[in-house]
Amino acid sequence: MIVREHPSSLQLFFVMQGSVVPKIMGRIIGVAVLSVIVLLLDQHVVTLPHISIGAMSIFGVALSLFLGFRNNAAYDRWWEARKLWGSMIADVRNLGRHMCVFVGKGADRENILSCAVAFAHLHRGFLRSVDARADIIAWIGKEKADAMIARKNPADAALRSMADQIGKLIERDAISGFGQMTISQTLSSLALAQAGCERIVTTPLPFVYSLLVRRTTYLYCWLLPFALIESTSWFAPIFSAVVAYVFFGLQAVTNELELPFRNVQNGLPLDALCRTIEISVSEALDRPPPAAMNATNHVLT
Repeated sequence: MIVREHPSSLQLFFVMQGSVVPKIMGRIIGVAVLSVIVLLLDQHVVTLPHISIGAMSIFGVALSLFLGFRNNAAYDRWWEARKLWGSMIADVRNLGRHMCVFVGKGADRENILSCAVAFAHLHRGFLRSVDARADIIAWIGKEKADAMIARKNPADAALRSMADQIGKLIERDAISGFGQMTISQTLSSLALAQAGCERIVTTPLPFVYSLLVRRTTYLYCWLLPFALIESTSWFAPIFSAVVAYVFFGLQAVTNELELPFRNVQNGLPLDALCRTIEISVSEALDRPPPAAMNATNHVLT
């Protein structure tokens, strides 16, 4: 995720970090070159059909509505993903307080909260398809880490381990009835947040809708030069390039926001969020907390 101050008016046109321009530059240049070719053919070879600028305007308004709706849907996914991780951070902090109130200090509290850190890292590993083993060994040990990773859903295995440990405390009458209910609700909230993230990562926006928008964008940009050659002459390539930047740019932004867990510049900083959980658990266990992650070259991973 990009973390930086807003650029000045001059810097605004030169900042490439986090921009979609490098991804769509080829398409922008392609539309501009097409405009030049259409203009040369129309002026020096054969008169080409001219499309009404009014008709293209109506077409453009309709395309803008489609792109805007798709972009809003993608941003909703990105923001929901961030809220789900915020909910997990709050639940882990609440769990730390619940352990202090209902369990007290001791090995049981440390083991359960360490499993909460392992849950966060294993969930991150699933969402990004990365190996989180090295991040959890220091918290739960090699044997337990390997056992969790061997499961089909390692993060859920971490939650079950927490539930098993709490169940053993209940068998020893170490937790009151109200404490049991409170801790159970917190674990359920963690599981709901996990399921919400899994829903986002496994259910992209409907392909048929994305395909329609992409086809329409290309069609509009290819037809636009035929509407501009009469009214703008040699300014047609410039206008075509600007319109292509807007429409292809919106399309590229949507593609990035649609899958918010990818390790890209505009993705969610899952590593930093897991570090926040580590800090919260360390402080709950009266341990020296690790340093918070800082952005590197304005990018927080």
